[in-house]
Amino acid sequence: MEKKEIVLIGGGGHCKSCIEVIEATELYKVIGILELSLNVGKNVLNYPIIGTDDDIPSLIFKKINFLITIGFIEDNKKRNILFNQILSLGGKLPTIIAPTAYISKTSCIGIGTIVMHQAFINTSVVIGNNCIINTKAIIEHDAIIGDNCHISTASVINGGVVVGSNTFYGSGAISKQYIKIPENSFIKANSIVK
Repeated sequence: MEKKEIVLIGGGGHCKSCIEVIEATELYKVIGILELSLNVGKNVLNYPIIGTDDDIPSLIFKKINFLITIGFIEDNKKRNILFNQILSLGGKLPTIIAPTAYISKTSCIGIGTIVMHQAFINTSVVIGNNCIINTKAIIEHDAIIGDNCHISTASVINGGVVVGSNTFYGSGAISKQYIKIPENSFIKANSIVK
């Protein structure tokens, strides 16, 4: 099967992790990365930085897929702006799932979301668009994750939890079951969320 071409937006540490997931899927061929103009011509894990955000419209015209590989640490404003720009121009943002992740056949995952290595997504989970489900995150049955969220490494979201859009859920955080986490929340690493 021929691999689909994909361009990554953002060339930092999260980009490197995304590259490893994309390579493992064997579904996409990374043809380049968009970054700041001062970085054009450099490489990230041997993939060239080919341009900037200004090149998005011309790449959409060529029917290229995109993945936003800017992380969500301080805020996700840039991720959201890029996601909405690509959608409004008719661009494609596939869902990327690591082959080492477990995804229940009854779960639903939105576009532009990446599920990293060894994440576990249980039955009847709904995950929104433009999310990062990071390495070894556990999302239990019936949980709902809103759009534009980052569920960090080795964190646990227990059954029936609703996580509002634009939430950062820190590494190692564990929630009580059936709680509601408001939109725009910042959950610190190793928190117990009640």
